[in-house]
Parts: sequence; structure tokens; C-alpha cells
Amino acid sequence: MGTNLIFVRTPEDLEAELARQAPELAIVDLTTPGWDYGAFFDAFDAVRPAVPILGFTTHALARQTQPLHHRCSRVVTKETLTLELPRILSQGLAA
Repeated sequence: MGTNLIFVRTPEDLEAELARQAPELAIVDLTTPGWDYGAFFDAFDAVRPAVPILGFTTHALARQTQPLHHRCSRVVTKETLTLELPRILSQGLAA
């Protein structure tokens, strides 16, 4: 039993991947410069609205990324993500 990981770089890549399979979890770096987060979340919502989204940010950019937090199921800092990632991957966000 394993976990398939898929990396997308554009909303179009996301739409293509979501059309192929329903992910159990999406992990999104909310600090990537130049990323079109509006298009990303719109594409995600249109195709698979029930998939939980874990957003991560830094302490320094938490205020700047705040407008995106409501589009995520949960938002954590990179430090918390590092600490909790094994549990999140094995048990999901709700555990």
C-alpha cells in the first residue's frame, strides 16, 4: 500500500490531474511567488470540492497569505507541516 504524489505547477495541470483521479488530500504552499492562487482554488473547487486542502505558510508571511486561508481546510506553518506531515499523510487532516 502506497501513496501516489502528484505535483502540479499550473491550474491547467491541476484540472488535468483532477480529471484523472480524486485525491485524498491536497497540500499547497501558499508562499510561492507568482502562483495564481485564485485560479488554483477555482479549478480545485470546480472539479473536486470535497477534497481537503492543507495550506502552509511561514510565520513571516502568515499575514500576507491570510486572504487565502479561508479557501483551505487547514493552514499551518512550514515548521508545523514538517512536524505533523507523517501523521497527516497516514491519518488525514481530521485525525
